[in-house]
Amino acid sequence: MTTEEFIIELFCRVDNAMLDVPKHPQANLYPSEVVTLALLFALKGVGPRAYYRWLSRDYRPLFPQLLERTRLFRSFNRHQVYLTRFWAEPTLLGLIDSFGIELIHPRREGRSQHPLGRKGKSNWRWIVGGKLCLLVNQLGLVVNWAWDTANVYDGSAFQALIDGVAEQMVVFSDSGFEKLDWHPTNLKICQRGEWNTRMLIESILSMLTVVCHFKRVTHRVAAYFASRLGYTLALFNLLVQWNGLQPDAKGVVSLSIAQFSL
Repeated sequence: MTTEEFIIELFCRVDNAMLDVPKHPQANLYPSEVVTLALLFALKGVGPRAYYRWLSRDYRPLFPQLLERTRLFRSFNRHQVYLTRFWAEPTLLGLIDSFGIELIHPRREGRSQHPLGRKGKSNWRWIVGGKLCLLVNQLGLVVNWAWDTANVYDGSAFQALIDGVAEQMVVFSDSGFEKLDWHPTNLKICQRGEWNTRMLIESILSMLTVVCHFKRVTHRVAAYFASRLGYTLALFNLLVQWNGLQPDAKGVVSLSIAQFSL
């Protein structure tokens, strides 16, 4: 599949999920076109300027009404409301974990008067940035997510994700979600090496890091950072189901998005 064929197929899948969303009479792009462009931005994994140069140079014939760069990225933010259409349904078992995303090098901390990120630990090293928390079902599809700064404690910042599925999912987590005054009945704390199926969520985060260059982003405004996170996770749900979720002889579904790397 060529990149052009992939973009067309991606647009068709997005458009099928947004058939009931009308185009504003004064808008240049249909809502499904905006969402498709935002998903491509998440997949490309580069900065806004580099992405816009690549898009306008190589694929403008696919989007002849392409907006000016800053207007386009503001449109991405406004169209985040449609991302709920791409989240997966809860299953009986689920997984939750957090993931540190670096915004600036730690040596540059304190140079901005209004920094977006904060200093915290991720994978045993210090970063200055944000923390993404993922809730996935037993198939590895994203059910919900939230973000905060890198210095927050998981058990305090992301309680709502677990409480929100209290009647639907038993959620397995690491000890980072353990909290003295909070004991939800659907949360199962797993010690290191106790429940190896939790490696599924680590595989998901690894795929996002390698394919979408997700470990380090350059956003400086919270709205654009949240937009990038949301579109990246919606993209993941679309790509891993591209050819259907096919279990192997052992009943294990292998997730992969490497073939879609741009």
